[in-house]
Amino acid sequence: MATHGSGRRAEYAAVTRQAILTAARQLFVERGYFDTRVEDIAHAARVAVPTVYAAGGGKSGLLRTLIEDGVHAAEAGGIHDHIAAQTDPVALLRMIVDGTCDEFGKWGPLMRQVTAAAPKDAAVRESLGVAHASLRAGLAATASRLDELGALRPGLTVATATDVLWYFLGNGSYFTLTDDCGWPLERSAQWLYECLTTTLIDRGAG
Repeated sequence: MATHGSGRRAEYAAVTRQAILTAARQLFVERGYFDTRVEDIAHAARVAVPTVYAAGGGKSGLLRTLIEDGVHAAEAGGIHDHIAAQTDPVALLRMIVDGTCDEFGKWGPLMRQVTAAAPKDAAVRESLGVAHASLRAGLAATASRLDELGALRPGLTVATATDVLWYFLGNGSYFTLTDDCGWPLERSAQWLYECLTTTLIDRGAG
């Protein structure tokens, strides 16, 4: 049985961990991954440098934890169950586009820095791979569900439909539309939805 003291220590450790992760995320976004030092994170979180290493294992560990926490939160929301429950292919695409739009709104600033740093750091590439694998799994489930509903255009395989979803809904498309083109996120999502319905859905189905 946990004692009162051990419970307080666990609570303090959780609060400290969250402060460190929050500081790391903010600094990664503001300064970039390479220009953020562990000392900066410790200062922002108001903890000692060894505490940062103990909580996250340095910058690469903190980044990996941030991404894994985001992935777990998304999966805990039951996205795969929601995909499987959809019976309207157009509504399914709307749900997936809205979902990726929401996630990009929350994670886009960090993912810009991760994408920029990945070519120069193997640990960052691994963390980016975790995020990509989670998104691609959801898109593959979407393509499979569209196939089960008989909604894919003739000649489209599940694998190709997954690739199309990835092309339109990966971070790269959102970066291009919002950063390079200056489109608002909502306009970007609506255009992506319209492109996907035209590209994937067999209008003669049903």
